[in-house]
Amino acid sequence: MNDFGFNSDALVLLAGILFIVGVLTTKFSSHLGVPSLVLFIIVGMVLGNFIYFDNVKVAQLIGILALVVILFEGGLQTKWSTLRPVILPSLSLATIGVLITSTLVAVAAKFILDFGWLEAILFGAIVGSTDAAAVFAVLKGQNIKPRIGATLEAESGSNDPMAVFLTVAMIELITVPSSSIFSMIGFFLIQMVLGIILGLIFGKLAGWALNYINLDSSGLYPVFATSFALLTYGVTAFLNGSGLLAVYIAAIIIGNTDIAYRHSIFRFSEGFAWMMQIMMFVILGLLVFPGQLFTVDNFINGILISMILIFIARPVAVFLSTIKMNFTFKELLFLSWAGLKGAVPIVLATFPLLANIEGSAMMFNVVFFVVLISCLVQGSTITPLAEKLNLIGSKASEPTHTLELISLGKADAEMLEYRMEEDAEIVGMSLLDIPFPTGTLVNAIIREDKLIPPTGNTIIEGGDFLYILASRKHKKQLKQVLQKKKEKAEQVG
Repeated sequence: MNDFGFNSDALVLLAGILFIVGVLTTKFSSHLGVPSLVLFIIVGMVLGNFIYFDNVKVAQLIGILALVVILFEGGLQTKWSTLRPVILPSLSLATIGVLITSTLVAVAAKFILDFGWLEAILFGAIVGSTDAAAVFAVLKGQNIKPRIGATLEAESGSNDPMAVFLTVAMIELITVPSSSIFSMIGFFLIQMVLGIILGLIFGKLAGWALNYINLDSSGLYPVFATSFALLTYGVTAFLNGSGLLAVYIAAIIIGNTDIAYRHSIFRFSEGFAWMMQIMMFVILGLLVFPGQLFTVDNFINGILISMILIFIARPVAVFLSTIKMNFTFKELLFLSWAGLKGAVPIVLATFPLLANIEGSAMMFNVVFFVVLISCLVQGSTITPLAEKLNLIGSKASEPTHTLELISLGKADAEMLEYRMEEDAEIVGMSLLDIPFPTGTLVNAIIREDKLIPPTGNTIIEGGDFLYILASRKHKKQLKQVLQKKKEKAEQVG
């Protein structure tokens, strides 16, 4: 990293200021109607007037680490029941959709930016994918219908291999003209297969380790889980697989496994993802020099490329790659508009810089401009558009109060949080009549944001949040009691 002219104490102070500004920015962004990541970038660009930073390699490293953490958090929050029905369209968008988008943008780049065909295809590959960091940030807390939200999140979480493959392939073809495109296709298939297989393996391994390795402090479990994310990426990338895809798949497996200290792991991962997102976008903002970015040529070229990407390339890719997949016109229109660009294109744009590709500086600036326009125009209008198209679903209720044991050390017990479904067999039963496993204790019930002190005569109602202390060996049996459904005849009656 370049010498900023600060000592270590000043750098620590600067980091504290950056994170405080970043956190406060998320509060203001909702009032301004602008995605927070845009404001993070602007903060970085403003700081660039006082701090000189041009270390592309460091920026790329921070970007990749941040993407690992962000994808891991996004995967943890993904419910398998919601994801399973949209796997096919998500994969189609992540592969065929990215290929179509990249091709159409490449044609535009050829004539607008006056690139050679290989350089134009490289540019198209860089901006062709939907960005996970941007999608997760914009959709978080929104009530987009589950099928559409899951499709977007799964697409953005799994389309990085195609974008990375196309980017690396084009760079190799430019720098090593004797390279074979057929060997690169084989490399892409290996990346995908290894990413899927290793993601499944590490996800299962992490789930087992979190449940059966007793750590001395509950605070170590979130760190342990995050360590598996880094390990998954590192091992998969070392074996020439898609590390980002492996991390996302492993996180889905972990998130849908009944793991110890689930609440702590999820909250830690959410906070860590925000921290890395702030750091990543501020650093990427620092990497840009406003004097070079905001030129007339970049402004005109960025606007033209963005309009083609948003209004032609992405819609064509969405409509073609989801043929006969039972999406309505309104849903396809929303999927077309929600193809946000963010950190991934900027990180990928550092690859040509490091490879010293001719015109890579202009390419980076135009990519940066395209990302800003995408975040500002698309990111700030996603929710209003969803409302206009009637794609806002019902908001799932969440407890406003939580109980959690800070540390049980090596004790063989856990505090479980469970939301009762309306059709659960024990709804309507008193706690005294429910066949809980031996030693199980219901500590609290949250009903309509109110704390209900449980007694033996307390009747369970649908929508209740139960906080239950139980031994780990009885957890599976307890889940069976909580999840058992009423008989159909009883429901009808």
